Amino acid sequence: MRLSPRSATAALAAGLLAAAAALAGATAAHAADPLVSAGKPVTTSGDETAQLGGANAVDGNAATRWASALRTDPSWIRVDLGASYHLSRVALRWEAAYARAYRIQVSEDGTNWIDAHSTTTGDGGTDDITLDANGRYVRMHGTTRATQYGYSLFEFEVYGANGGPADTQPPAAPTGFRQVGAATPTTVDVAWNAATDNVGVQLYEVYHGGSRIKTVGANQLSTQLANLTPNTAYDLTVLARDAAGNPSQASNAILVTTPRADDTTAPTVPAGLRATAVGANSVTLQWNASTDNTGVAGYDVYRGTATTPVQSVPDTTATDSGLVAGTTYAYTVRARDVNGNVSAASAPLSVRTTAVGNGGDPVYDRDITTTDIAWGIGFLPDGSALVTERDRFEVLRVTATGQKSVVGRVAGAVGTNGEGGAMGLAVSPTFATDRYVFIFHTAAQDNRVVRYTYADGALSATGTPVVTGIAKNQYHNGGRLRFGPDGHLYIATGDAKNSSTSQNLNSLNGKILRVDRNGNAAPGNPFNSRVYSSGHRNVQGLAWDSRGQLWASEFGEGNLDELNLIRPGANYGWPACEGPCSNPAYTNPVRTWSTASASPSGLEIVNNTIYMAAVRGARLWVMTINAAGTGTDTPRAFFNNRWGRLRTVVKTPDGGLWLTSTNNDKLGGTPATIDNVIVRLRFGS
Repeated sequence: MRLSPRSATAALAAGLLAAAAALAGATAAHAADPLVSAGKPVTTSGDETAQLGGANAVDGNAATRWASALRTDPSWIRVDLGASYHLSRVALRWEAAYARAYRIQVSEDGTNWIDAHSTTTGDGGTDDITLDANGRYVRMHGTTRATQYGYSLFEFEVYGANGGPADTQPPAAPTGFRQVGAATPTTVDVAWNAATDNVGVQLYEVYHGGSRIKTVGANQLSTQLANLTPNTAYDLTVLARDAAGNPSQASNAILVTTPRADDTTAPTVPAGLRATAVGANSVTLQWNASTDNTGVAGYDVYRGTATTPVQSVPDTTATDSGLVAGTTYAYTVRARDVNGNVSAASAPLSVRTTAVGNGGDPVYDRDITTTDIAWGIGFLPDGSALVTERDRFEVLRVTATGQKSVVGRVAGAVGTNGEGGAMGLAVSPTFATDRYVFIFHTAAQDNRVVRYTYADGALSATGTPVVTGIAKNQYHNGGRLRFGPDGHLYIATGDAKNSSTSQNLNSLNGKILRVDRNGNAAPGNPFNSRVYSSGHRNVQGLAWDSRGQLWASEFGEGNLDELNLIRPGANYGWPACEGPCSNPAYTNPVRTWSTASASPSGLEIVNNTIYMAAVRGARLWVMTINAAGTGTDTPRAFFNNRWGRLRTVVKTPDGGLWLTSTNNDKLGGTPATIDNVIVRLRFGS
């Protein structure tokens, strides 16, 4: 942009002097409030040229600048801080084209904005503005230009307290959540009563299960949920969030099933059916995706002339197991859409199993017992196991032959009408002398880890809390406990629907914690605290390989689930990243899956083969760690939909695996009905 009345050279010189002087004093004047916007992602309403883009305003270089599109009101520049901060200061270092009137606005979601500062008497130079606000996103929203050109900033600096809001009181849960009118195949209208907050509600978020599907401003108490899938069940809740990012607990839940669409067109026939792995007892199949006018819901795999599928999967791969070595099998695949229309069968494929296998493939052995929701499992020295039932808050003793007895109840455990309750369980490595059993459970105010004793066939009536203050919510509670090869207790926590906590090292949420048996930070932890790794959304699986490396499985928000190789002190990117991203500050996952294919919970490793239980995917993923210990071979999906949703997988003292199902586990489950299983798997020949 050409500058008038003063020249570009004069303006640049003045800007450089002003910016340099201001930068020199900034650190001393605001030592307690670090610059948090440097190098962060920036979006703008428009740029004058590609060379004058928004990134110039956060690069720390007083010789570069952002310039908005010419002669356009309003115009804005927005920085994404990557997490919610308490914001104390903004410095705008103007070039000659400055704003006469503008607002500084903050937001948690980048859509609903609150004014933190406004002026109609801007005079250029440097505007150093004191704030008392909270948010992840900050923008300068210019409404009146002071010149005929546009808006131009050398630097847009945001300062704040690292990792967290000053206001920690969440809003009350919205009440009266309800469906309004009849659902269509792709929409449903919902409404709710206003929530209250000590400072003020900023927005409402509507969730399907643990995934957010709609966000609206605080002045909106109803909305239409669009782009839904026909003939699909939705469990819906709404929560409130304040300007500090604090989420309320969830509202009452409503169950809505969208009707079928007026559709009679079947999906296209699956093509390219092929075997990608063949063993003595299993065959892994893959095929090309079908297409459909309303959406493919899944695929059914048929063996031989059977009319009942041997596998039903949400994606384009399945492993058929329990086969006989040296035998030929014929397969076909059909696609089905969301309205129940089914394609014709694919071209058949003949596959012959090998005479000898690699020994790592899981094969169904026998049923062990039935339970409510068997979440945590820890084996005792006598070969029996202690098992938590999530929604009944009971602890069972289950023997290898399936004998089952209640040995105690988790004192103070409560549900969350979602994923909370009695979850992880870990038996002390020195149980023979200390009799300790550790349980992760939801309590009235938090999630916590409590140390119990088990003696003479009974769990102690009460326990000793060793880690408390882990925030809870309806979903995203984490909950896995495992003792590592170093003898310390590892704890997987979720973000409790407050994603900013994952990046806040002062928060226990969105982390893997490492503690001693009293709950203190274990020696050698990277931050001299209980935190071992950060940037997690909802880890529910922990296991170690033969090198002593920790692996973790993690639920994604709505796109990608993750398998991560955990390094002490590493940051795994949530909420800035779901799956891999290009920011070198974050560690990328080793493997990802769509959330429909996995939604992983329990994790186990035997002889460097990883076994991962998938909740929504309703299958057991199996993959082998490579020779370098840094990756895996192509994952294979076993037992697809055989037992429904799967929660926990754990190796047994007798050389097998126990695998648990977790059906009817939504909205607090069905604790009065014993409708899930523990099965034993053996390893193929």
